[in-house]
Amino acid sequence: MRLVARPLLSAAAAFALIIVALPASAQTCPALLDHSFPRLQDETPQNLCQYRGKVVLVVNTASYCGFTPQYEGLEKLYAQYAARGFTILGFPSGDFGGQEKGSNKEIAEFCYNTYGVKFPMFTKSSVKGSAANPLFAALTKDTGQAPKWNFHKYLIGRDGKVVASFPSQVEPLDKKLTGQIESLLAAQ
Repeated sequence: MRLVARPLLSAAAAFALIIVALPASAQTCPALLDHSFPRLQDETPQNLCQYRGKVVLVVNTASYCGFTPQYEGLEKLYAQYAARGFTILGFPSGDFGGQEKGSNKEIAEFCYNTYGVKFPMFTKSSVKGSAANPLFAALTKDTGQAPKWNFHKYLIGRDGKVVASFPSQVEPLDKKLTGQIESLLAAQ
């Protein structure tokens, strides 16, 4: 009698076990992050699902605004917390006073050369009203708070849900913001 080796599990059963074993964040993309935008530096499309499971700060930015020096604080936040599962997503916009005038290439050069920005930035888009990009439309809907000016901040938890919204006047290193970031990072 000849013995024939048979796989213990069918391929479908093995796949099902792998999916069940994966954490929920690896299985699905939260609706809020299920959008793609061109990267600022080279306009390569980036799917925001790559940030699922992270604590995310979304900020609308501008290069010629009184709040523009906040880039420095944002970069410090990014450097301080990135290794713990935090990121910042920057969205340049000319919606407020036309304070983002440059091309995407000029904006990228300004951010890097002036403030050393390394956190992910996306191409210039609208962040308010009916022309708002889909992420900002969803953030506004979820919080009931549309950006009133440049450097409005939305904090998203690891589960992909908005936790808080901060007006432009709240500096990136303000304890109100950093305290919430630290709490979200501690809650694995």
